[in-house]
Amino acid sequence: MKSFRSNGKLLISGEYLVLDGACALAIPTKYGQTLSIEPIEEPLIIWKSLDFKNNVWFEGQYHLDDIKTQYLNPVEPNNIAQRLIQILVAAKTLNKDFLAQPTGFKVTTTLDFPQHWGLGTSSTLINNIAQWANINPYTLLANTFGGSGYDIACAQSNTPITYLLNKKTPISNSVYFNPKFSNHIYFVYLNKKQNSRDGIAQYKANRGDYKKAISKINNLTSKMILASTLETFNNLITEHENIVAQIIKQPTVKAKLFADFKGEIKSLGAWGGDFILVTSKTDPVPYFNKKGFDTVLHYKDMVL
Repeated sequence: MKSFRSNGKLLISGEYLVLDGACALAIPTKYGQTLSIEPIEEPLIIWKSLDFKNNVWFEGQYHLDDIKTQYLNPVEPNNIAQRLIQILVAAKTLNKDFLAQPTGFKVTTTLDFPQHWGLGTSSTLINNIAQWANINPYTLLANTFGGSGYDIACAQSNTPITYLLNKKTPISNSVYFNPKFSNHIYFVYLNKKQNSRDGIAQYKANRGDYKKAISKINNLTSKMILASTLETFNNLITEHENIVAQIIKQPTVKAKLFADFKGEIKSLGAWGGDFILVTSKTDPVPYFNKKGFDTVLHYKDMVL
């Protein structure tokens, strides 16, 4: 039996604008997904997906001939079975030797985080399948889900990274980002999974000339990495929020939901769901629990 593992992700800076070449700061999470394969004699892919409680959330069985001949593109929204075939066929087009043998596999994927958290159920799967198929995960992502690819870079990294696209070529570099004030950083789940593809589509629909904004975001990303005090970091994330808010024409999450919070808040990735970053000099758990947000993770419990 072979196993592959990929890390989850959080995009600290550069959301949306990373698609147009902005330099983003991203961090891999302690949470991730494992894919295990076991050879069988039958010409089948017998697939089982387990959640973080070891419960089955998806099962499927595919004949190898289906993977050789079917290419469902586009797939129906939320049709997991079709999406999985699409990924496997896309992988096979990138490596003709993948699944070329007459015998198949039992495949088990295991998440160690709730799939609605938005930490990378799809990206960790893409990266794991790419490892299995011995192909470029960024190309596999582009041929299936799309996106900037920062999540693939996080899936492969054990340290925080900067990430940018240079003429559509991904460039990822490890950086030292371990703020002295990390004991004041938390991640709060907004009780709503955000479809990043929808957010990207909305951003692209209103795309303008963002050269100045990208330059500002690049500067903020550099300063965030080097920030030595909580006050400095707070000023940087507030400025970042205001820049992105103007571009996507949405209020910041703090203005919309937490205007009375005595600390700072930043959206992570596509706005409107998943996790937010929160800074607070006092324990923010009671505040967010009172507002109905029960998942509050400390920085050290989230970041790899």
